[in-house]
Amino acid sequence: MRALLVLGCALALLAPVARAAPATVLSITYVEDSARPSKPLRWTLRCDPLGGTHPRRAGVCRELARLGWQAFRPPSPTTACAELYGGPQVALVTGRVQGRRVWVRLSRVDGCQIARWGRVPSLLPPGGVR
Repeated sequence: MRALLVLGCALALLAPVARAAPATVLSITYVEDSARPSKPLRWTLRCDPLGGTHPRRAGVCRELARLGWQAFRPPSPTTACAELYGGPQVALVTGRVQGRRVWVRLSRVDGCQIARWGRVPSLLPPGGVR
């Protein structure tokens, strides 16, 4: 009987840990024009529970739940990137996505970086539009 009680207590303590989803907590710093420094926009984001200062928290959290940390993966070194210039905007995204650490500098300097910028559409202003 005592063994069952100990087992029951152990399972009760471990159950919330097993059900807890890995945390998504990010800090986002956005600069409109990297060539002409101005006051950056700074947002925070927390998913599950939803929180932070980001203006589109729910949309970003839905997209990150679907894409995971791989939304921020860099292009393959063997990828040929189109020589397109999307604008001077730059963003720094740091924190954790589904428990995995991320530190990413996003820009719009070529086709690959523009695609990377747009993987999580709700995260950043599209093409610098606030």
